[in-house]
Amino acid sequence: MFSNSISARTLKAINGNSRPLNGGQADCNSAVQSDSTGVAKYNPTYIFSEYIWGPMILSLTILSNLASSIKISSSLKIFSRDCVKRSIDILGAIVGLLLTAPIFLILPILIKLDSPGQVFYKQVRVGHNRRRNQRRETGVSNLGRNSRDRRRSNVHGRPFEVIKFRTMVADAEKKCGAVWATQNDPRITPLGNIMRKTRMDEIPQFINILMGNMSLVGPRPERPVFVEELSEKVDNYKKRLDVKPGLTGLAQVENGYDSSIASVVRKVQYDIQYIQKWSVWQDVKIMMKTVLVVVTGKGAF
Repeated sequence: MFSNSISARTLKAINGNSRPLNGGQADCNSAVQSDSTGVAKYNPTYIFSEYIWGPMILSLTILSNLASSIKISSSLKIFSRDCVKRSIDILGAIVGLLLTAPIFLILPILIKLDSPGQVFYKQVRVGHNRRRNQRRETGVSNLGRNSRDRRRSNVHGRPFEVIKFRTMVADAEKKCGAVWATQNDPRITPLGNIMRKTRMDEIPQFINILMGNMSLVGPRPERPVFVEELSEKVDNYKKRLDVKPGLTGLAQVENGYDSSIASVVRKVQYDIQYIQKWSVWQDVKIMMKTVLVVVTGKGAF
């Protein structure tokens, strides 16, 4: 049977000439550490970062840079990029669901105690626009098959149901209709206010990622009514639909929630910048910034 304890002689052989610090504690940047009694134990944090997380990110970055440097057709580049990104999405969503499993057990109870209504909230959003030419997007067909178009309504992208933890009172839009949330919005419950600041209400979207409707990183998915309205008011708005929407994104960490047309204009600029300069390393940096946003509550209300 394997043991997580090893002898001092083995520890010395592994760490070479490294000397114990602070009363027997080995350097934290080491695969093993010894406690005050001299018993050495594995350091799981170091092992994970050194042998799992670090090599994985390095490998994905190298593959991404290699794919971008090779002169191949644009369609093949897009395919290879999508494959890499989808692989990261699946892995990240599985890890995310495992890490947040305790939240899925506790938060539903708190939501029920906080206010009456459903635990989960589903809402139709506009996803990736897979139509590759203007003829299909506008619904004009030379063959006269408009009625057989698989997307019956022109919402500029593929509609899907986003899954979130409910943060507002039940039937929040029954009287006011579809409107943006505002600071000190009376529709937001006390617990919902905390969830929105920490982005915990977005956790169920890991399920959307596994289903293929969303990505870990990408433009924020918007509702059809807002997409239709903003496409007419904001230049290049529909370009943000050229990729899958994301759980987090450059616009989300830099611009926060939408509150006005001016904030949407800034968001679109960030989204287009992200799409044009996409790389694995950029996604990693955005996910790291997301952790800071979750801790500080930046841009939430």
